[in-house]
Amino acid sequence: MSEAVIQKEQAAEEKKSFKHFLSKFGALIGLIILVVVLTFMSDKFLTVNNVMNIARQSSINALLAIGMLLPILTAGIDLSVGSILAISIMTMGIVSVNMGMSPILGIIVCLAVGAGFGLLNGLLLTKLRLPHPFISTLGTMNIARGIALIITAAAPIAGFPFMIQYLGREFVGPIPVSFLLVIAVYIVFHIFLTRTQTGRHIYAIGGNKEAAHLSGINVDRVLIIVYTISGLMAGLAGLVMVGRVNSAFPLAGLSYELDAIAAVIIGGASFFGGVGTVWGTLIGAMIIAVLRNGLNLLNVSADFQMAVIGIVIIAAVYVDVLRQRNSKKN
Repeated sequence: MSEAVIQKEQAAEEKKSFKHFLSKFGALIGLIILVVVLTFMSDKFLTVNNVMNIARQSSINALLAIGMLLPILTAGIDLSVGSILAISIMTMGIVSVNMGMSPILGIIVCLAVGAGFGLLNGLLLTKLRLPHPFISTLGTMNIARGIALIITAAAPIAGFPFMIQYLGREFVGPIPVSFLLVIAVYIVFHIFLTRTQTGRHIYAIGGNKEAAHLSGINVDRVLIIVYTISGLMAGLAGLVMVGRVNSAFPLAGLSYELDAIAAVIIGGASFFGGVGTVWGTLIGAMIIAVLRNGLNLLNVSADFQMAVIGIVIIAAVYVDVLRQRNSKKN
């Protein structure tokens, strides 16, 4: 074999290794670069108080995003998580504040309503054979939001018991309890997706749904589990939100699904399914939180912040498209 051919093969191998490195650590590198840039632009950014504030602010989106990761891994999507968050906390408010019942019961109701609407999403998708989860979750998004407005006459509920507020307002030393909850949840999801049969089936369905079905995987059962968990995480995110503001309102979570989707895609997951990690999703949620916090410190208007987040989302999806093209070529 000539020296020129050997050099060409080595160059191709190095290029492949570099692409693999970027695919695996690109989101983390992006987060580090963003932190360095904002540290130079604002002397208030890299302080303990601000870092803990970012951790606290990222918690709600991180919980929604880890639930959103599962549908996206199956080449699906869940547009209803923001509305499920709202209906979950409103029913919790009715039970624990308006009716004066046990806060433990209120928490259970919050999580159960979230999981219940997620289950509904899964059943609509699998039993009615709707063409895409976009349709079923778009429908439940409006149903959940409408019910949240109807059962409360569009009025907020305030004055929640301390037990309900705990996750969103308390700290362990300087660290928010809500962020410790996020870390615990992400560890559980990492084990679930990498060490359990259902987790492996989720990736298999996203890689090739028909092949997964032919290999004996109960696709409908897995999809029902996926969307139920997504709804459950929306309920948990709502519980954290109520703790932060000591209030539940029917328009809570409006457009939160967009930030959750953005976190998952920025974290390296693919809209085409079968690709994505738990820790990449956390990094994606942190990137959004850091970006928003940094822009606030720089006194950038909220309207411009929306535009910047939109640009970041488009860039992340474009990178995903390029990655898919390269994988097909190889």
